[in-house]
Amino acid sequence: MNDNSKHNLHDSERIAFMEKELRYISGIIKQKGREILNAYTITPPQFIALQWLFEHGDMTIGDLSNKMYLAFSTTTDLVDRMEKNELVVRIREEQDRRVVRIKLLKEGERIIEEVIEKRQDYLKSVLADFNEEEVQQLSLLLEKLHNNMK
Repeated sequence: MNDNSKHNLHDSERIAFMEKELRYISGIIKQKGREILNAYTITPPQFIALQWLFEHGDMTIGDLSNKMYLAFSTTTDLVDRMEKNELVVRIREEQDRRVVRIKLLKEGERIIEEVIEKRQDYLKSVLADFNEEEVQQLSLLLEKLHNNMK
């Protein structure tokens, strides 16, 4: 076996390992996120919608549908429920009355901030036995991985 085929075998084993670890990590994050959300009156899809609005400002239902990979009708139902719970409000644009933007209200913002803070607290506890250099390196590598995936 030459060096190249050894290297490729090593690579495919490492890639398989990393894929599995990322899948497990993703599952744990999702589960932990749901546990945190249980204390609130919002569903996971509502949390995702609120998070998009929190991070990117007002947007149309069409924009939100695209970001969340949901059907327009599904997103409309989601916004209806969030509006009923006073988390968001629909606002018609002055220039073009046909355009309706979804705006995050104070209560929606409060929930998002609290949930994100609890998620960050969880991550802090997970990283408790990492040293400063490991945390910094992990942070840089996650950013690089994310950028390469975009």
